[in-house]
Amino acid sequence: MNSDGKAVEKKTLRILPGVVIVVIQWFMWLILPLIAPVDEVTMASVAGGVLGGIAVALWWLFWSKAQIIDRVGAILLSIISLLVTALFVDISISTSFMGLMLIMYSFPVMSLALVVSAATTRNLPDANRRAVIAGAILLAAGVFLFIKTEGLTGAFRQEIAWRWSTTAEQKLLDVSGNESMGAAVKTKDTGEWPGFRGKDRDGVAGGIKISADWKATPPVLLWKRQVGPACSSIAAGGGLIYTQEQRGENEAVTCYSLDTGKPVWMHTNKARFWDSHVGAGPRGTPALYKGRVYTFGGTGILNVLDAVKGTLVWSRDVSKDADVKALTWGFSSSPLIYGNMVYVAAAGKMAAYDLASGKPKWFGPEGGKCYSSPHLVTISGVPQILLLSEPGAVSFNPLDGKVLWTYPWKCEDRVLQPLLTGDGGILLSVNLQEARRIDVSAEKGKNWKVKEGWVSSAVKPNFNDYALAKGYAYGYNGVSLVCVDVKDGTRKWKGGNYGGQLILIAESGLLLVASEAGELVLLEAAPQGMKELAKFPAIKGRIWNHPALAGDIFLVRNSNEMAAIRLPKK
Repeated sequence: MNSDGKAVEKKTLRILPGVVIVVIQWFMWLILPLIAPVDEVTMASVAGGVLGGIAVALWWLFWSKAQIIDRVGAILLSIISLLVTALFVDISISTSFMGLMLIMYSFPVMSLALVVSAATTRNLPDANRRAVIAGAILLAAGVFLFIKTEGLTGAFRQEIAWRWSTTAEQKLLDVSGNESMGAAVKTKDTGEWPGFRGKDRDGVAGGIKISADWKATPPVLLWKRQVGPACSSIAAGGGLIYTQEQRGENEAVTCYSLDTGKPVWMHTNKARFWDSHVGAGPRGTPALYKGRVYTFGGTGILNVLDAVKGTLVWSRDVSKDADVKALTWGFSSSPLIYGNMVYVAAAGKMAAYDLASGKPKWFGPEGGKCYSSPHLVTISGVPQILLLSEPGAVSFNPLDGKVLWTYPWKCEDRVLQPLLTGDGGILLSVNLQEARRIDVSAEKGKNWKVKEGWVSSAVKPNFNDYALAKGYAYGYNGVSLVCVDVKDGTRKWKGGNYGGQLILIAESGLLLVASEAGELVLLEAAPQGMKELAKFPAIKGRIWNHPALAGDIFLVRNSNEMAAIRLPKK
């Protein structure tokens, strides 16, 4: 009734626009990445979720025909409920996506709650309708109190779990106390993989030929076991394998038998690094050299251990020595041994230590945000340590740390390694942006010249490195595999949304991909086109760790499991 005592016709809510917006929003946010999981679609899905939420808010405020108290009240309640929720969500949610996960995920969830509740109650009395809409909004905000994220996929999708669910690490800790060390090493396998991405840090395995006919002679799973979380890869030698893990509040360097996967020894330090994108655990990969194993932990501890017994030779806190703090995703460098020194990159700052004593030899300049590892290269006959850090590419004299040459190309959070093209060039990349080729030369070790070659956005790797075969680089464009001609940067093909990491078997012309879905994928390394030859189930869960190849034994791990798979020889 109005002031004159006349009945006022109740406006009918204009629901259809809101329904259309939410349907489009959820299609872009949830469905589209599942049917076309490429990077352009992934970013579009994130934008679709956020922009759809803004569109729903505008519809509700200006075009829904709801009463003013309903329009303003619903938006204010949504904002207040999310602000309160933000105070109590799990730390994995409050820190993920640089603290923006709750905002990004709340847009589609809150939009759906508002539209569905408004649509289903549009014929109810005002009080009932408002109660249901308010309840739906509070429920939608409250959902985030009951979940957590166990990390990101390569396509930037969150792995959601119930907040109270037991982690793989907790399950391992429950049973690992009953597992004895000192397993006997009986294997006759002599294959070696001495450290991060192999002997030359290029992801290429030589000296072995693998059969591509996995139907006739399929791979054989030798063993599979639980491991603690980490991004560390695997080093292998002398019938033993080495990796790093997180075991509760301890960072652990672990050694296992290659043929059985049983533990041989474990060395621990009271340290723990965790972030919401990757999870807990060390990032760097052990390096094997002359009977010793060198490891660099996520908090900056550099350990040198006897490779057979696991006894400590020496240890340094690089974080204190270099006066740097761990970055957002921890110290990620893998140790590099050259001459009588061991080198690590501490958040972009090079550090060199004496192999025998652990005495610091030299430290490089500040390198900003960097997750790459030092890389040994020889250019114009001069051995040098190359590091890709925030300022760009920096080359150091291994003996004294003197900078030989630089290539300025500023980028935060560099992860990838340089790739030597085999014809005098070096391939560099910026995460998910572009790749460049540079050519470096000198006259008698002096007067260094750096010439920029091609620049291409046809290849945009994230944290997945390249491998080179016959003038072509095989790597990633986000989660897709690509083949690039290193002479001119032209992309020959793109396909296979595998994610994960790869190894190239030179003599066989084959690519082994440890896919993010946990499969071992065999492909032909040829520029004519992508050709998938076979697949084999490896481990469960997301694979971000680089695989290893010890002879014909393929070693793969993630933050939950580790497995050894014997490949058929040719």
